[in-house]
Amino acid sequence: MTERHHLLVHGETFAAVGDGGDISGVRGVGSPDGLFVRDARHLSRWQLTVDGAVPEALTPVADGDTARCVLVPRGGRQEPPAYTLFREQAVGDGSFVESLRVTSNLPTPTTVRLAITADADFTDQFELRSDHRTYSKTGATRSRLVLDHGLEFTYQRGEWRSRTTVSAEPAPDAVEETGTGARRLVWTLDLDPHGTAELALRVMARPHGDKRALRVPRSPAALNDQLIALEGEFVEGVSFPTGWPELAAACARGLADLASLQIPATGLDGEEVRVPAAGAPWFLTLLGRDALLTSLFALPYRPALAAATLPALAATQAEETGTASVAQPGKIVHEVRHGELAHFGQVPYGRYYGSVDATPLFLVLLGAYVEHTGDVALARRLEPHARAAVAWMLDHGGLTSRGYLVYRADRGGLANQNWKDSPGAICRADGTRPSGPVMAAGAQGYAYDALRRTAGLSRTVWADETYAALLEQAAGDLRDRFQRDFWMVEHSFPALALDGEGRQVDALASDAGHLLWSGLLDKEYGELVGRRLLEPDFFSGWGVRTLAAGQPAYHPLSYHRGSVWPHDNALITLGLARYGLHDEARTVAHALVDAATTTGHRLPEVLAGYGRDTHPEPVPYPHACVRESRSATAPLALLTAVGGA
Repeated sequence: MTERHHLLVHGETFAAVGDGGDISGVRGVGSPDGLFVRDARHLSRWQLTVDGAVPEALTPVADGDTARCVLVPRGGRQEPPAYTLFREQAVGDGSFVESLRVTSNLPTPTTVRLAITADADFTDQFELRSDHRTYSKTGATRSRLVLDHGLEFTYQRGEWRSRTTVSAEPAPDAVEETGTGARRLVWTLDLDPHGTAELALRVMARPHGDKRALRVPRSPAALNDQLIALEGEFVEGVSFPTGWPELAAACARGLADLASLQIPATGLDGEEVRVPAAGAPWFLTLLGRDALLTSLFALPYRPALAAATLPALAATQAEETGTASVAQPGKIVHEVRHGELAHFGQVPYGRYYGSVDATPLFLVLLGAYVEHTGDVALARRLEPHARAAVAWMLDHGGLTSRGYLVYRADRGGLANQNWKDSPGAICRADGTRPSGPVMAAGAQGYAYDALRRTAGLSRTVWADETYAALLEQAAGDLRDRFQRDFWMVEHSFPALALDGEGRQVDALASDAGHLLWSGLLDKEYGELVGRRLLEPDFFSGWGVRTLAAGQPAYHPLSYHRGSVWPHDNALITLGLARYGLHDEARTVAHALVDAATTTGHRLPEVLAGYGRDTHPEPVPYPHACVRESRSATAPLALLTAVGGA
């Protein structure tokens, strides 16, 4: 059985360690273990041995911001452990810190030989995905240098240079070669009867281009104090519902997780801002759609997220056409990566624009931010970017020529470019995929909302009545077209998409709930959709499934064809409340909160689609991000939708 990985997250840095605190570096199907900073693995091995053997976890690492475990040498009932090891680990900004305490259980002096085998392979995260792709790295070299208090690993490929420094106190007695490239730091510890010895180990990661003067704290406790203070800032001042303690706990847990997911980005004038990363382990970076939805959910409680996210995305807005990056003028970025493969153009994600919905969501957030805060200065500052985003929707996006926002499969990147972006996610009820350009339903709702909100900004902030009237007309026309072309009369439900020929992609999907959130449907249609989403084939008891059960395309363990996504359900709940379906909104909200309660009040990225009637606890999705910004703020969206009910 594969050992569990425990995630420690702080900004752009995360570590995934095993039950005993080790990092094996073995490539598997699930999440990778190691210490990662800015898409690169800066520790690929970190393995503890005592007297030449791997100790046994008496108390394995538990979930939390600090990894703590208790280890003993392996033995039997007749040989009680001669010593006990207490291990504690934490991550900071570009750092990993461990304290290790060895306590003798014997009444006589004893000697313990302790070793840490360390290595840094500097592998790009894209190389660790199970997609069977390989990447050439011609001219790449790795080196290891022994230092007075540890060692340093370096990696160089052309102008790309990264390093990892390991220091220890006390210094190791020896640093040994292993024959594999790894190095073994060795200590010989003489313990008094029932005596104790302690080691402090600090790892500093230096990604390519990082010139900051970082100081690594001396202990995991110091790092944990920093994170607790940051989490406290995010939670402070938010009024949680007193009559629904489980929702209050989910909101608090989500805000604390969101604090650890803040990463640096560059604003319009070169200023540093902190924006929400999408999630760990695979997406600890800026994803446009994710950051925008996260900021929207948190807007009534933490408007500063939107105030940072909007200029960061404006700063990366496309200005010209790019084939590999799918860039077009005015388009908002989908994904920003900082790793080696992105740097050398071996993956297109350095700045990748393969999203049909980030651009309208940018406009939705800008309009909502001004409406909520009254901060018209940001709307004035971003006016050129907002107009460019509208121009993209009307021109390259397809609203004028096709009547809808359209995307085409990108051979080098994403086949699907709406929120359900996995291969095969957009499908007919029988599972077949549409051909040609795709017009996804949810994106049309976002476009409608974006046009209306931007019309409001044009009228009230930019004093351009002509532009406002143009946008309102475009929104009204879109609404009329949509209800004519997407509505499936036989199902009383909208199609998931239209294919390149304008034919309905007839899968019954949760995306219809996004149309309630955006207000695209007439009241009668909206009420039909809202009630349909609560029928048993859609509603699992833990939330609304992405695809209704009973269709051949449905699979409870598919990423987008039957699973339950908390952020998807948050949008649905907001939409139900918008259409006056308050009982239905409360039903979905209670289901999500109940799911969070079973997992320490934390909502993962996605859950399996199995029903609550046969599974009394939610079934995890096997490859979900454990910490995900949209899921972290989903409880806040529920609070907005239903209050403390």
